[in-house]
Amino acid sequence: MILLRHYAPPKNLLKVLKTIIDFNIHSMLKSHMAAIENNLFSIAQIPANSGHTLHRGTPRETFIKEFLEGHLSANVAIGTGEIIDSNSQPREPRNQFDIVIYKKNYPKLDFGGGISGFLAESVIATIEVKSILISNAINQSLEAAHNAKLLIPNVERSFQAGWVPPKILNYIVAYNGPAQINTVHGWILNSHRKFGVSFPSWTQKNRLKTPGTALDGVFILNKGFIVLDNTPLTLRRQNEPARGIYTMSDCLNGSILMLFLMLQQACDNIDGAWLNATPYLRNAPFRNVNFV
Repeated sequence: MILLRHYAPPKNLLKVLKTIIDFNIHSMLKSHMAAIENNLFSIAQIPANSGHTLHRGTPRETFIKEFLEGHLSANVAIGTGEIIDSNSQPREPRNQFDIVIYKKNYPKLDFGGGISGFLAESVIATIEVKSILISNAINQSLEAAHNAKLLIPNVERSFQAGWVPPKILNYIVAYNGPAQINTVHGWILNSHRKFGVSFPSWTQKNRLKTPGTALDGVFILNKGFIVLDNTPLTLRRQNEPARGIYTMSDCLNGSILMLFLMLQQACDNIDGAWLNATPYLRNAPFRNVNFV
């Protein structure tokens, strides 16, 4: 006879049971995104046995791309490559971004091999995909994000409806990382100081119009996230006094939900804007120009 009262369930089983309970008490969207997050975490193990880091990283980027393509608005597209503005020069060093979310009604430069050049005016957000998040990865991504923030878009605008990000949004999605998000917060602070990148500052009145200066958020599957609190999607209670500029959460399932909602709100607006192409002509010399 087995005495069940002395049976202690394995820790993994307790984790699974907690996940099942969370599925039952949360909304349909939360449950769906939790399932997506668990699936992404699981399928990431498929390329784990490959012998080259590129062969592990590239499929994991593809998994995130497929998730975004299947869930974001139809008015945006997903690509890979670099971002330029009217001041960009041929062959100058530029950062390549794993995932670029851009407006489909803008042009792009086809470099071949699935790599593109995107006009800064068209880019909504970038995502760097990391198999394991370490402090050096934060350094690399923060520097690239800061460079993206320095690009100057040239647009003509007649009206806006909804929230339009004031600058390109820059995120990291990691399949694994430190146990606590507070560690990532420390890495971000150190990286800002290392590269001399100032921290954004805002008041309640201009919070939604103040861009970040580098990374806007880091999401670790099944671990949690840290994001700048300068978007309409805030976790602060109404009338809660503002403290700090970041929102952090250690959560088993919630990173993909938060990423999806932040990207969707950035894409889901009506922006009566169009490309001002004139600045792109300034560095394009034409000889023997006549007006007749």
